[in-house]
Amino acid sequence: MSTVKSPLEKKRLSLELDRRNSYRENAKASRKNIPRSKARSHRDERRSVAQALFGAVAAPTEALDVVDAQARSTARKKKVNAFKKSPDQPLQTIIVKKEVPRKRRAKHA
Repeated sequence: MSTVKSPLEKKRLSLELDRRNSYRENAKASRKNIPRSKARSHRDERRSVAQALFGAVAAPTEALDVVDAQARSTARKKKVNAFKKSPDQPLQTIIVKKEVPRKRRAKHA
């Protein structure tokens, strides 16, 4: 059972805690596109490491340390630039953003 009893307090907490997708795409599309983007960045990272290690097949044993270091640095660069989902915004900020155009339209009507 909720410890908050006041309807105003419930509404305030709801507006703070509820989140909305503000990425400007359909919420149903996000359900598929977020995992797809994460998978794409993971594949890109693996591909770049594989390309860096491909040169190690014919390399002499002294050069393996250099190739290994290059593969690790490439992987780190790709991981830093990988896809990261931006957090959803609180419902309160979404409502405020939507109110501005509504007020503007109401003035001109």
